[in-house]
Amino acid sequence: MTQEILALCRAMGAAEDQEELLLPLVLAAEEQLARRLKEGTAPEDCGTAFPLAAAMAAMDRLSGVTSGGSAGEVTSFTAGDLTIRRQAGSGRRGKGLSGRAEELLAPWLEDRGFVFQGVKG
Repeated sequence: MTQEILALCRAMGAAEDQEELLLPLVLAAEEQLARRLKEGTAPEDCGTAFPLAAAMAAMDRLSGVTSGGSAGEVTSFTAGDLTIRRQAGSGRRGKGLSGRAEELLAPWLEDRGFVFQGVKG
């Protein structure tokens, strides 16, 4: 499945010169998502959603690493009395790729965060 995830990352724009960094990111995303699956659920049970979600998470991390992990892009810069302004999250749309990856896998993931015990939801 790792090769399938790598191929999806390349289709999403990962460059060949990023391969050395991309492989560990893919392996980490694949492992992290697999650990969060509901008990008795394997990555293969998720169909195409699992490799796509892992690729999205890996690309999100790759973007954070290669862009220096900045929270936003510089939208203004002044030299006199130095003013630098950043627009929060200007490089991302909404939840980012990792958030969308979790939404994609939601039917197969364990509940996380706040949950009412004994209440179907």
